[in-house]
Amino acid sequence: MVSGASPRPPHWYGVPLRVLIMTFLGTLISFAVSLLLSILGTVVVAAARRAHPDLRFAYRHIALPVALAAGAIIFVFVLVTEIRYYQQSKALSEIERVS
Repeated sequence: MVSGASPRPPHWYGVPLRVLIMTFLGTLISFAVSLLLSILGTVVVAAARRAHPDLRFAYRHIALPVALAAGAIIFVFVLVTEIRYYQQSKALSEIERVS
């Protein structure tokens, strides 16, 4: 059964919202993963040198720069993807409206 209601056309203001949410989540995940790996690496190196691990190094010099770089890459990727999706949805909505 096909309903008589046509789907809602896409709106431009959904694009920045989705881009910001996905960028935030991707940056958060990349920070968490890079922090975990850098802490493990710092602990292993400190154990090999028989010294106390300085975990501030893992936060400041490894995890934060990696998360910022990943966030920039994620932002560009998600922005391009969302713009393409918006343009495609807009075109399909127009075709559906005409026919």
